[in-house]
Amino acid sequence: QLQLVESGGGLVQPGGSLRLSCAASGATLDYYARGWFRQAPGKEREAVSCISSSDNSTVYADSVKGRFLISRDRAKKTVYLQMNSLKPEDTAVYYCAAFGTGRFPVQRMCAPNNIDYWGKGTLVTVSA
Repeated sequence: QLQLVESGGGLVQPGGSLRLSCAASGATLDYYARGWFRQAPGKEREAVSCISSSDNSTVYADSVKGRFLISRDRAKKTVYLQMNSLKPEDTAVYYCAAFGTGRFPVQRMCAPNNIDYWGKGTLVTVSA
């Protein structure tokens, strides 16, 4: 069983930055892609960004391209989400995820219905 624990959320002003971290434990991660998803009040959970298990290829939601950066440290079993130029519409609970992709590229599999493991989430609030 894989456990995922997020950290780094909080309150930030518009235009500010935060870095989220997701530490994994309990199982091997060699074949799992990792990702970040978010859910705002009254909205469905959506993909923010994912990174593959093999070649570190990435995918981003259009709304965060150029502002967010996903990365992973395999030795630490940790994935990060650097969030810059934050906007009020980025306010949400951010969830870490791990998932198998089979033979498909991560760009195709980065979606809430494909996730095998979820973290409990960390709240990000962007407000003046």
